[in-house]
Amino acid sequence: MTRGRLTVLCVGATGSVGRHVVEEALRRGHAVRALVRSRGKAAGLPAQAEIVVGELTQPDTLAQAVAGVDAIVFTHGSNGGKADTRAIDYGGVRNVLFALGGRKLRIALMTAIGVTDRAGSYNRKTEAHDWKRRSERLLRASGNVYTIVRPGWFDYNDVDQHRLVLLQGDTRHAGTPADGVIARRQIAEVLVASLTLEEASNKTFELVAEAGPEQQNLAPLFAAVKADDAGAPDGVGDAANMPLDQEPQEIRDDLRQLENRQAPTSDTH
Repeated sequence: MTRGRLTVLCVGATGSVGRHVVEEALRRGHAVRALVRSRGKAAGLPAQAEIVVGELTQPDTLAQAVAGVDAIVFTHGSNGGKADTRAIDYGGVRNVLFALGGRKLRIALMTAIGVTDRAGSYNRKTEAHDWKRRSERLLRASGNVYTIVRPGWFDYNDVDQHRLVLLQGDTRHAGTPADGVIARRQIAEVLVASLTLEEASNKTFELVAEAGPEQQNLAPLFAAVKADDAGAPDGVGDAANMPLDQEPQEIRDDLRQLENRQAPTSDTH
């Protein structure tokens, strides 16, 4: 089953993948709302996109962004240290989900290949994998229908390397393009397509490209991967290396509040 024209909120709309998401959603006939930090940040976005100003780290600025939307695509991300990855990569998903007030819709979230690798130098320095993985857990706990896409290295693909491959279990932890590569444009296509294909419902996968032409019909690709286990915090086959009972109390509180469809008790993190 597919759905028709949606109103899609693009979070991270001015980023290198987000701009492609805006264009792809418009190409597919959806109405697009682009969340930006300021009007100036929206320069270069298509004129058809509705611009709404808000700050992911400030929950009280997000009500207008989520009002009346049918779907959300997250492609946001920080480039900073541990505080930024917590506030933006995790906090942005948290704050938008709570801004929905329990309303359910279709959500696509982009994280990263290797997100379950906790021991690598990149994660030890930034904790980016840990916070992105926690954002995935929030989405799974929220009760929304979702697709979580973990792309490989952006635009490292060769000119003949466009055949999409969906993987599960997140076993590639080299921390280099050897883990897999993918064009930004194709990441956007997969994210937007997932919003209207039932075959993509409640699935988590790594996305890379190999030699060959890209597929025109993505439904069989989505259908071939397994759905996440209901109630499980992580994706199918993910390493069990982040026990929930060892997570910070505030993280467990966020998960519990989302599971109970309640508003947050505070916005202190």
